[in-house]
Amino acid sequence: MKPTSLAIDLGGRPLVLSSLRACFDPALRALFIADAHFGKDAVFRARGIPVPMGSTAENLLRIDRLIGEFEPATLVFLGDLLHARESLSTLTLDALHAWRARHASMSVVLVEGNHDRHAGALPPTLEIESVREPWHIGAWALCHHPHAVDHAYVLAGHVHPVYRIATRNDSVRVPCFRFGIDRGVLPAFGSFTGGARETGRVPGERVFLVVQERVIELRS
Repeated sequence: MKPTSLAIDLGGRPLVLSSLRACFDPALRALFIADAHFGKDAVFRARGIPVPMGSTAENLLRIDRLIGEFEPATLVFLGDLLHARESLSTLTLDALHAWRARHASMSVVLVEGNHDRHAGALPPTLEIESVREPWHIGAWALCHHPHAVDHAYVLAGHVHPVYRIATRNDSVRVPCFRFGIDRGVLPAFGSFTGGARETGRVPGERVFLVVQERVIELRS
């Protein structure tokens, strides 16, 4: 099934939610991605945990698909672009440099997350601007941690939100977007990331599930 998107309105602010676990502001031509955790598989292997290779290539391919669909002028990572210091391996950096060369005209910004600070500075040759939260663009305050910012709507990551769908005999947790009154949280983008425990809905919150290449709003 081909990935699909859903256009929504957040208090007069247009946003397009992609089932590839990212969102796009069509007015700003800005693409937002949270918690890619590049190089997480390399970190595990460096620490003696045998896991398959390939998550970096898979994540970059999904970003390429998003760029092809939305043609953003700016791509903003909402923290945790890298997983740990071992993510700065030759293999991971070579893949990131090749990806960046394919999109050299696009502006790329990283709002630093807690994992990025542990991983260390990105090579300047990647041409990714690193900024501290909150970073303002248009009506948004872009953060890694979902906290309130005066006079702005926050888009953030960090918590890897999921929602539990249950039937009489079974249940499954799926990634989700969660939008409250003053802040929204994107699902983790990385293919090799887990999800936070589902904690129930907050009054006034809108939840959008990512299910089988579709984005579906959870009705009350």
